[in-house]
Amino acid sequence: MNYVRPRARLAGCVVAATLFLLASCTSGSADGNAPEGHPSPSASGVSAATEVSEKKPVQQAQAALAAVSSGRMVEAGAERVTDGVHTEPSLSQGRTYRLSLVCVGSGSARLTFAPASTGAGAVVPCDRSVVQQRITVHPPVRVDVDGTKGSTGVIAWRIDAL
Repeated sequence: MNYVRPRARLAGCVVAATLFLLASCTSGSADGNAPEGHPSPSASGVSAATEVSEKKPVQQAQAALAAVSSGRMVEAGAERVTDGVHTEPSLSQGRTYRLSLVCVGSGSARLTFAPASTGAGAVVPCDRSVVQQRITVHPPVRVDVDGTKGSTGVIAWRIDAL
């Protein structure tokens, strides 16, 4: 029997869940017709090849985050740079957390918080380097990461309780 360390198993689960979410965000409805007001995948240029091409960058980004993780994971995810990250995590007031971000692709993205006192904004280059930000929570908190014009790739993020 092979023994898988809990941390490695968790990283694998995060990658699998992220891939599922990315695939479900890009797939059409079961009957092939997109909901009203939403273009079908073929009309928007999204294809199975696009989903497959996103798999490797997501895995690379998740591996980079797993290598620097510290503390207990509270929330994590991955998004296309063009979609950005927009989350309102459920965090405990007064607690300190570490937000880790990595972008795999080209260009850069901009991290911002609301309220601004939660943490300092930062530029996240899409060169696979990990950007970490220590944040102190005074709910509600909103974390936004938006790609700069022309940026492509995947942004992965993780919030750890310290």
